[in-house]
Amino acid sequence: RRWPGFRARALDVGVRSSATLVFSRDALTVTVSVYGFRPGPLPQEAHEATEMLGDLALTNFVRDRRYRQALAEVDQLDTALRRRPIVDQACGIAMYVLGCDAEEAFDLLRRHSQRTNRKLADLAEIVVRTRGHGLEGELRKLRHTPPTDAPTPSARPTGA
Repeated sequence: RRWPGFRARALDVGVRSSATLVFSRDALTVTVSVYGFRPGPLPQEAHEATEMLGDLALTNFVRDRRYRQALAEVDQLDTALRRRPIVDQACGIAMYVLGCDAEEAFDLLRRHSQRTNRKLADLAEIVVRTRGHGLEGELRKLRHTPPTDAPTPSARPTGA
């Protein structure tokens, strides 16, 4: 009664029973449907085979997802390693221009990257290409502006 169109089509092709088994793991769900040519419940052997098939399919999907995530992470790390020297050069230029240490230079470049909605490596390429000319003023302003993730005076503990 729930799916009259499906029921009619299934009966036309000889299907007299069906069962759908659901398998879930790691926020992934797989269903396996089995169809029979005789009315009645799924035989135990078919149920066991379907469970093995569903478990195997789910295991492979989960493994494939993890593999693709690992490949993406490796690609990101590779890109970061290839772009790291240019970021280091930009930090050196910022250190020279602003007279600050490496940690502060990196923090200023990172904050400028976030404020201008540019990737840090892209900003670093500009700094190196221009030898910092044109960015001195922006970086100096940032140097005297607290980071947006720093606690505000009202958010600091009072010592009580």
